[in-house]
Amino acid sequence: MAVSPDFLDMVLELLEPLGGVTHRRMFGGVGLSRHELFFALLAEDALYLKIDDISRPDFVAAGCEAFQPFGGDKAMGYWSAPLEALEDPDVLAEWARKALDAAARAKIRTPKKRG
Repeated sequence: MAVSPDFLDMVLELLEPLGGVTHRRMFGGVGLSRHELFFALLAEDALYLKIDDISRPDFVAAGCEAFQPFGGDKAMGYWSAPLEALEDPDVLAEWARKALDAAARAKIRTPKKRG
């Protein structure tokens, strides 16, 4: 799940208009967050965005594919970004907002346990 430094730099540059995007390396890939919402991951020089039942139809209509790091039918809640989103920061910002909304909805549904 390696991510090249050039790909990471390109994605971070494209996401600059959103502001506040941070990244961290994890399991050979890279996780992206904004204001403590984990909304995307990078693996094998591909960008995957968080989805849920509300945003899934948009990703399906755009021809995106589920992130399946373990193969088979074990998809995670992340789908590839549309190719045109990797060419235009405004388009990527729209898709990233869908992912941020999905991450926010997930956070509301599954609050962290305390103590």
